[in-house]
Amino acid sequence: MASTNAFPATGTGLILSFGEMLIDFVPTESGVSLAKAPGFLKAPGGAPANVAIAVARLGGKAAFVGKLGDDEFGHMLAGILKENDVIADGITFDQGARTALAFVTLRADGEREFMFYRNPSADMLLKPQDLNLELIRSAKIFHYGSISLIVEPCRSAHLKAMEVAKEAGCLLSYDPNLRLPLWPSPEEAREQMLSIWDKADIIKVSDVELEFLTGKVDDDSALSLWHPNLKLLLVTLGEHGSKYYTKNFHGSVDAFHVNTVDTTGAGDSFVGALLCKIVDDQSILEDEPRLREVLKFANASGAITTTKKGAIPALPTETDVLNLIKGA
Repeated sequence: MASTNAFPATGTGLILSFGEMLIDFVPTESGVSLAKAPGFLKAPGGAPANVAIAVARLGGKAAFVGKLGDDEFGHMLAGILKENDVIADGITFDQGARTALAFVTLRADGEREFMFYRNPSADMLLKPQDLNLELIRSAKIFHYGSISLIVEPCRSAHLKAMEVAKEAGCLLSYDPNLRLPLWPSPEEAREQMLSIWDKADIIKVSDVELEFLTGKVDDDSALSLWHPNLKLLLVTLGEHGSKYYTKNFHGSVDAFHVNTVDTTGAGDSFVGALLCKIVDDQSILEDEPRLREVLKFANASGAITTTKKGAIPALPTETDVLNLIKGA
């Protein structure tokens, strides 16, 4: 079989992302503090929205559920989802609160620091009664983070959406996406991130999040996060690739080496690529050789996303990913 055909096809089942979408203001110059930045470019972001667009860009079927401000930025973000073929029927607009903003410092190595404007922002005001339950029930995979757990009423909406998705037979995918500045304290972040841990079928954490949750980055610390209903636990290691753990096997998949400019959205791109390759065939999660192929595809997708500034403009197509894999 030709190497380009070794990857499972992108599925047609609906992958629904739940949570926040916001605008990142990124300095025009890397490696300077926010105060010293000469100017900023606005870049649409928010991890769950990035995942939805990543799925759609790769040819999958994606939807987003969340709340935006009834303001220019909110309508701009809804427009970006639609332009990228993401189903936007789950979006509501809040008349009283603004769309969230984040100012992002890009350090010289492409890593980021955040300063958020959310007090409160529209995404935090999503209520259980705002949820498009029909859309949620039609999904095959329901993907979410932990930012939507920080405050009410959004926390209740998140828990309700998860419950409805689970009852409808969705696969639950969780990427905690730690943003410490948004939490009242590290202890609260840890407690809330873990409060929904045992509901997920797939969990993806970064090495930084693994260390935050367990104090270490090794196989033992990863396995301490295992729960009986989990089908797949993933640890992303940036330029060192990713590790995977299932009930029956575990291992690691090497990264692709690229010229990294901005790591924003790399984890979301990785998740989107993984989900759209397993949505129609979850038996891949129990078949190590096929799972390794999918993770190689996901690693390549994440790597490409670091080669340009901003998350959404940098998300790859299937052709981009296959070209990187072929050229490696």
